[in-house]
Amino acid sequence: MDLQGYRLVPWRMWLCRIFALLSAGLLLLVFYWRPRWAVLARCSLCPLAMCDTLLVRNSQGECFVVEVQVEEWEEDSAEHPVPEGEEYDWRDTVQLHKEQKVLLRYFVFEGIRYMWVTKKGAFCPVSVLSEDWTCVDLYRQQGGLSRQVQSARRKVYGQNLIDVPVKSYARLLLEEVLNPFYIFQVFSIILWMSDRYYYYAACILFISLISISISLYEIRKQSTTLRNMARLVVTVTVQRDTGEEENVSSEELVPGDCLLIPPEGLMLPCDAALLVGECMVNESMLTGESIPVMKTPLPVGEDTYSPDFHRRHTLFCGTQVIQAKGRRQGSRGGLAVVTRTGFFTAKGSLINSILYPQPISFRFYQDALKFLLILGILALAGTIYSIVVLSMSKTTWVELLVRALDIVTIVVPPALPAAMTTGTIYAQSRLKKSGVFCISPPRINVCGKVSVFCFDKTGTLTEEGLDVWGIMEGSGSGFAELVPDPRLLPPGPLLSALASCHSVALLEGQLLGDPLELKMIESTGWELEEPAESEEQVEMVMEFGNVRVLAVMRPPASELQPAGISISEPVAIVQRFPFSSSLQRMSVVTVGLGGSNALVFLKGAPEMVASLCVKDSVPAQFSDTLRHFASEGFRVLALAYKPLNESCVKTIERGTVESSLRFLGLLVMKNQVKPESAGVIGTLKQAHLRTVMVTGDNILTAVNVARTCGMMQSEERVIYVHATPPGNHSQPTLRFHLGESSRAAEQDGLTQGLYQTGVQYHLAINGKSFSVLCEYFPEYLPKVLMRGTVYARMAPEQKTQLVKELQKLNYRVGMCGDGANDCGALRAADVGVSLSEAEASVASPFTSKTNNISCVPLLIREGRCALVTSFSLFKYMALYSLIQFCSVLILYTVKTNLSDLQFLFFDLVLVTSLAIVMGRGGPSSELHPQRPPASLLSLQVFASLLLHCLLLVLIQVFALLITRTQNWYIPLNTTVSGAGNLPNLEDTSIFAVSGFQYIIMAVVVTKGYPYRKPLYTNVLFVVVLLALFGVMSWLVLYPGLIMKQLLQLHDIEDMDYKLLLVALAALNFFICYLLEVLIDRGILNFLRAVQRKKHSKKQYKRLDVVLKGTPSWPPIDQPLPPSQCSIIGLS
Repeated sequence: MDLQGYRLVPWRMWLCRIFALLSAGLLLLVFYWRPRWAVLARCSLCPLAMCDTLLVRNSQGECFVVEVQVEEWEEDSAEHPVPEGEEYDWRDTVQLHKEQKVLLRYFVFEGIRYMWVTKKGAFCPVSVLSEDWTCVDLYRQQGGLSRQVQSARRKVYGQNLIDVPVKSYARLLLEEVLNPFYIFQVFSIILWMSDRYYYYAACILFISLISISISLYEIRKQSTTLRNMARLVVTVTVQRDTGEEENVSSEELVPGDCLLIPPEGLMLPCDAALLVGECMVNESMLTGESIPVMKTPLPVGEDTYSPDFHRRHTLFCGTQVIQAKGRRQGSRGGLAVVTRTGFFTAKGSLINSILYPQPISFRFYQDALKFLLILGILALAGTIYSIVVLSMSKTTWVELLVRALDIVTIVVPPALPAAMTTGTIYAQSRLKKSGVFCISPPRINVCGKVSVFCFDKTGTLTEEGLDVWGIMEGSGSGFAELVPDPRLLPPGPLLSALASCHSVALLEGQLLGDPLELKMIESTGWELEEPAESEEQVEMVMEFGNVRVLAVMRPPASELQPAGISISEPVAIVQRFPFSSSLQRMSVVTVGLGGSNALVFLKGAPEMVASLCVKDSVPAQFSDTLRHFASEGFRVLALAYKPLNESCVKTIERGTVESSLRFLGLLVMKNQVKPESAGVIGTLKQAHLRTVMVTGDNILTAVNVARTCGMMQSEERVIYVHATPPGNHSQPTLRFHLGESSRAAEQDGLTQGLYQTGVQYHLAINGKSFSVLCEYFPEYLPKVLMRGTVYARMAPEQKTQLVKELQKLNYRVGMCGDGANDCGALRAADVGVSLSEAEASVASPFTSKTNNISCVPLLIREGRCALVTSFSLFKYMALYSLIQFCSVLILYTVKTNLSDLQFLFFDLVLVTSLAIVMGRGGPSSELHPQRPPASLLSLQVFASLLLHCLLLVLIQVFALLITRTQNWYIPLNTTVSGAGNLPNLEDTSIFAVSGFQYIIMAVVVTKGYPYRKPLYTNVLFVVVLLALFGVMSWLVLYPGLIMKQLLQLHDIEDMDYKLLLVALAALNFFICYLLEVLIDRGILNFLRAVQRKKHSKKQYKRLDVVLKGTPSWPPIDQPLPPSQCSIIGLS
């Protein structure tokens, strides 16, 4: 965002007012359209520190004008709105402006408040005051704020409100009417009225009023709906610095407030860091993930607090706390410190992205504006021609001006933008019926150009739930036999780990939590208990040695235990360190009866768990065993433990807990691939759409799932990419090596040339190697992205980075996930699809209620259908304008014109009705290998429009010449021009032929195969076509007296002549249809042949050619240094 400061100059402002008065408000209209000009005219440039007006330029180059607000306090009040550590910065800032007053200078742009910080010499978001808070800083604030400090902070941060502006109908009407489109409509209506086209002008005015009314209603309705969704005002309880609790409105909350979370939960009105207690939270509104998430207290440390990194300890605005517990002894609920408010919250940023969306960089939309400019140039040429022709006939200058300007209203069709959205509207309606909801309709067209689709694995390609396959106990001496049922395990740490190492909670007798953990608990048969009342909490504390208990796991009753096994001692969970995608693990601290036998249990990714264990406890066969299970497609978790000193269970930190552990064994779970996945992946591959898997799971498991669902064929090779960061005495290295199943291929010459032997290969890489590749080997990154199919152990931010890197190669990227960890990638992708039960999630542009990926081909088919429909409608509206443009110019040449009702009949009865129904055709049932074009400024489009236009003009001129050669022909009255000499034979012949041409071109430009269903399946369109063809035939062959008088048609009795006009129209249809087929097939194939010889503009296509021409890449088992290192070595 670029800022320029300006100060208002009084004499300039008065001068602008005088010119506005003299121009009858035209200057104000120009200033409204171009606010930058208004600022330059009224203000002078000045430093930001002194400005009262700002010119804000966003990343897209759009300019906005905002006013700088100023608030002041008395110096002696010393109400400092920032934490203690930042007091100096604040006072230094404000004291420069006024000696005895403390000034706050700020502005609000797109909901975000920016404050002037003198020390930085810039306007900064007010969140800068709290962005450097550490975890320790947050714990220092749990005592609460005084009312004085809270009031001062509220003046800086503003109200805690996500306020969506809902404009009044009067304001909306003014903005709508001042839109250039409606200004053009007003100009056109005035012009038509002056030319005595009263009926036509009145109808257009009526339609415009209806259009404005509907538009105002829809805008107001959407704004109100979004405001109701965004606005959240509740009564909350905060703790003051005096220790007292106070109920306040959530609007008054500021960062630093100490918020008490009641046991029954609440809807969060802000972002807050949880400091005490545990909360079960439903985050489906933000992530689309319906499974509740357990939030635990923030770890104490000097690390800078980050809502993303500390996600498992952060309560986000707009999420529902289902229950809270364990605030302190004798008191229930949780305690959190407010970190962000208003539009700075997670919900606020999502609402902001809806209110002010990033413009879609799509060629179709960009070309549409350029095409309108071309039509404007054509209108200028027509205007010049009409001036020359009319001036030769001694037309008065007033009539000449009216006629010339009328050409502009004909060539540039005002209904063109609306017609282009028709296909998108129909597609959105069809998607909704199929359970796919869209919050960004322009992205439907983008779906038609997707070239690569990324898929999450768990819950997307595979089933959400897992089945326990078995437990394999392990120690330094090796692995024991696989135990299929955990109930058969003997009493010991491994069974206790399975029963207690989880984040599952109890709500009204129902277990809530991750499906994997629910399955794990179910397999042990143990039961979860949680203290429901204060008395129960006291009893549990007494039972387990005066330690605060979060939950208790009790073994099954003796009669339910297997023969020979007897377990009676329960386990109490006293601390939880929740699962983190970046850490790839979770852990708990437990105690036995009386507080004895304190143990740490940890579960997570096997590689991560093994790295945290003492080496002599990890089996020597660990890697081979893990590789075996993972390559078979099993989901594998490792478990570990260590004993603790009972005295430190309350204060021990995560870093101490998760170190020097002893390996316990492996939990092996079967994750079934969804039955729809393989079919969908096969469909996408047949359509030449690349598919990629992005998962947080093990790389071998991911490769197995990729083979199972068809991303990789059994005969195709997998090459693993391994990158290591630099060490103390070593440089970073990059190595490509074959998987175990591909070793035999080395003897087949695979290492000498993958393409020479015709062997297809896929690259697989994990998150650690991906990070090293991006940082130290950027020159190899595009090649890996081109051939990468499996990306495993990817953190959420790495998924987002992958999507952006693919977009840099000019891919149109689709992403399909189930929310939660995929949110960033879903929003970054060109087409993001969230599998969620919610009707609409702000996590992504598309939300599918179908819990599998079958929605992806549907979305692409609808996107292609909508894009082709938009093309057809665009061409039709352009041809409609050109037909009418040519008709009017021909009639101007012979000193006549169409009548008022003839214009009305063409525009409303014929064109509008056809344009509305021609976009109803649904998508083809198959995905074609070739994507539809997205450029309107292509040779194919120009050739089609130009050739059709020439043919249409020739047919009209031919009809006119035929008319003039008839022996009964009566020349028109040349002493009168325009519509004043109607009816006449010239006008009647042009009316007859051009009327058929409007119907003909609707059929010609409506495309079916391969992206849409055949034309005849659009029953309503066919019915309207036949009806309009019948009406036109009746008007040409057997017009009644009333219709002749209304349309001012000449009475022609020669039936042979009339049939000749109909035959001419039939010939026109045959030639135009044949021409369109030839353009589609012949020219298109020719262009493709030429383009194969030329370099593509898309980077990924050029890179694909390079890789196919480099059979030695990737080099197998050859360590590659980074390019900069090799250069240093050579020097």
